[in-house]
Amino acid sequence: MKTRLVKDWMTKNVITVSPATKMQEAHRLMQEKSIRRLLVVKKGKLVGILSLGDVREASHELERLKVSGVMQPNVVAVSANDTLKTAAMLMYTNKIGALPVVDDRDHLVGIITESDIFKVLITWFNEEESS
Repeated sequence: MKTRLVKDWMTKNVITVSPATKMQEAHRLMQEKSIRRLLVVKKGKLVGILSLGDVREASHELERLKVSGVMQPNVVAVSANDTLKTAAMLMYTNKIGALPVVDDRDHLVGIITESDIFKVLITWFNEEESS
């Protein structure tokens, strides 16, 4: 399999929230869009990630909390020009299901998920069968 880059498989139109978003709104957005994580941005810059697990842990206080009080601020991220191997290793090593994709100024440009990695594997398997 030839080297594949994150930029070729990432989702570019990422659903985001700001740190000031109310948790009730973030939870509603996750349910409405059927997503398990929201990336938190401020002026285009990645500042955190909010997972469905984070929402569940704060469920008794959703009415009074903002995303900034619940999000994970230290986010493992990749560059669009990183290889899929790098992304997969980071996900595996850190036991996470997704990586935000950022440019050299930490501005969000996409997200790559474990589902995207599975798509790559399926493509590779199909290429192998065709050879």
